[in-house]
Amino acid sequence: MIALTVIAAAALAAWVYLLAFRGLFWLARETDEAGAPPDPSAWPAVVAVVPARNEADVVARSVGSLLAQDYPGDFKVILMDDASEDGTADVARAAARDLGREDRLEVVTGAPLPAGWTGKLWAVSQGVERADAGAPAYLLLTDADIAHGPDNLRALVARAEGEGRVLVSLMAKLCVETWPERLLIPAFVFFFDMLYPFAWVNRPKTRTPAAAGGCMLVGREALAAAGGIASIRTAIIDDCALAARMATQGPIWLGLTDRARSLRPYRTIGEIGRMVSRSAYAQLNYSPWLLAGTLVGMGLVYLAAPLLTAFAGGWARWLGLAAWTAMAISFQPMLAFYRRSPLWGFALPAIGALYSLFTVQSAIQVWQGKGGMWKGRAQAMAATP
Repeated sequence: MIALTVIAAAALAAWVYLLAFRGLFWLARETDEAGAPPDPSAWPAVVAVVPARNEADVVARSVGSLLAQDYPGDFKVILMDDASEDGTADVARAAARDLGREDRLEVVTGAPLPAGWTGKLWAVSQGVERADAGAPAYLLLTDADIAHGPDNLRALVARAEGEGRVLVSLMAKLCVETWPERLLIPAFVFFFDMLYPFAWVNRPKTRTPAAAGGCMLVGREALAAAGGIASIRTAIIDDCALAARMATQGPIWLGLTDRARSLRPYRTIGEIGRMVSRSAYAQLNYSPWLLAGTLVGMGLVYLAAPLLTAFAGGWARWLGLAAWTAMAISFQPMLAFYRRSPLWGFALPAIGALYSLFTVQSAIQVWQGKGGMWKGRAQAMAATP
């Protein structure tokens, strides 16, 4: 009984720390609406770089949303077609014609993928090189499955200019229509915010750099000074790798948003699992020891509390219930952001267990030589020298 009480106390202590001493991440206060700077006196030139590989089902909406930006400055879009086989480039061109904005879109066929690069970063690198010819002040690095509200670019540039940020990134709002999405997607953002508390990321001299790859506005000269895309060419978690490089050049910023939304649906738990497992083991530096420690930690933080509440007695039960309650409370702001029922908070232990399984799946894929699988490419490899 003493051992169970100690475990319950440790679980509760973990949640006290997370609630009080980890940047208050759980409050989800860092949004692009909070403390939005005023418009700059002049709007600098921006080029959006969109890597795309077999995105015909979503690219018209994503590129269309970029072409419809209400941006007063010079703005163009470069779509880097990464060996698509489904007519992605033609769909993008048709979207531009329909909007009468062919002048704003350039579709470029990418060169074959060389050794030592992940596919997305090779496409992004080529797009950046193409954009450099026009010497824009900023590059908007965004995915082909992200739709942008018409004022998104204005808001991004206003923050970068007003606060002197070399990187402004938004965590695109993910789909929560299917029941697997309702179960797992708000927790995905919650766990990311826990790992990289946005308040810590946004400090002037952050020691916790992070970004969300679906929507990143970067200063072009700062990116070059940081080593360019080539400096992260093997990165699986490329957004956070880029953030770490950009943070050496100046302050960065990351927040939640309603202005950028993912168009990618996840209809099954397996699809979400594949999305998570693509990078989970990379987050652990491919270390079996860190994997083992993570699983033990997840068991203590997420599973111990409900199990002790259900099956223990005395202090172990009450401390376990307190930890479970703290867990549920911490999830409420993110659930509110995604307009989900607060009752999902009590499901966080089961959700944590699923994410633990996804992490194990990620390690197994790497061990089988299928790590970082995306668009038919296994991309996990050694770190960039």
